[in-house]
Amino acid sequence: MTIAEMLGQSGKMAVIGMGIVFSFLIILIVSVTLMGKIIRSLGLDADGTEVKSPGRPVGAASQAAIVAAIGAAVTQYRQDNG
Repeated sequence: MTIAEMLGQSGKMAVIGMGIVFSFLIILIVSVTLMGKIIRSLGLDADGTEVKSPGRPVGAASQAAIVAAIGAAVTQYRQDNG
């Protein structure tokens, strides 16, 4: 067996291997997509718990309070540590 024959055979095996992996990935993507559509259509995707939002969103007033608290902490630290 010459080097050219071995390279040809290894090239064929590489193409076959990549083809098998590509085919498996395509089948996996299709099956996951179909399963998602089936689950959504049957209404099985809801787990019965609602996601509660925080009491109030962080607005400009609370951000100003946070900035003031950080500024006071930095000032106190500088006074205590020289």
